[in-house]
Amino acid sequence: MINGRRLGRRRVMNAQPQHMVLQESPPERTGGAGARSATAAFLTQHCPWADPDAVLLVVSELVSNAARHTAGWWRLRLTAGSDTLVVEMDDSSSELPVARQPDLAGGGGFGWHMVQRLAGRVEVSPQPHGKRVRAAWMRPAPAAC
Repeated sequence: MINGRRLGRRRVMNAQPQHMVLQESPPERTGGAGARSATAAFLTQHCPWADPDAVLLVVSELVSNAARHTAGWWRLRLTAGSDTLVVEMDDSSSELPVARQPDLAGGGGFGWHMVQRLAGRVEVSPQPHGKRVRAAWMRPAPAAC
């Protein structure tokens, strides 16, 4: 569709994300490992410029937190635009993430801090049936010679 017109049987979408991958709960079936492997494959194919270690750690934290703090469903989406990568975690909990004081004795509290530091931008928004956590990265500018 260009300027609102349909072109034959094929549609052309302007300014829409180029690719999308979806992982869903229940975590017993796919868990964090399934989300990480799907994300790694997605990055290799669609976002070779992204830092895979940072993105995989953010995905791991979002999936772990959704599984730990949500009694219901969760849904992970990865979207690649021409210059952006977006990771979105929707879940059934209306409770917004809260940064905790890290517990060096093994009690956690590091995950939300890591998500905020590793992603270029993090947004949390209430949704009709829970919330959405959105982490985004921009493609780095080419280095000048």
